[in-house]
Amino acid sequence: MISFQEFEAQARARGFDEILERRWPPGTQTRPHAHPFAVEGLLVGGAMWLTSGSETRQLQPGDRFEVAADVSHAERYGSEGAVVWVARRR
Repeated sequence: MISFQEFEAQARARGFDEILERRWPPGTQTRPHAHPFAVEGLLVGGAMWLTSGSETRQLQPGDRFEVAADVSHAERYGSEGAVVWVARRR
C-alpha cells in the first residue's frame, strides 16, 4: 500500500485541495448526506460500506472510492472501526 505522503501528492496532482486522515469508531453509521465537494478516498484499515442510491459497496483495506459533489450517500464502518485517507476538491 502507498504511504499517506504518496496519497497526498497524487491527490494534489489531480487538483484536490484538502487531504486528511479520518478515523471512525467501531460500528459508526452516518445518515444519508451530501457534501459540497468531491471526495476520493482510500480505506487503509478496518471495513467500510458505502451506499449511494440503491447500491452498497463493501470496502476492504486498499480499496478506493469516489463520491461526486452533492451526491447523497451513507457510510457504515465495521466492528474494528476504520481509517480512511480522504482527498477533497472544492
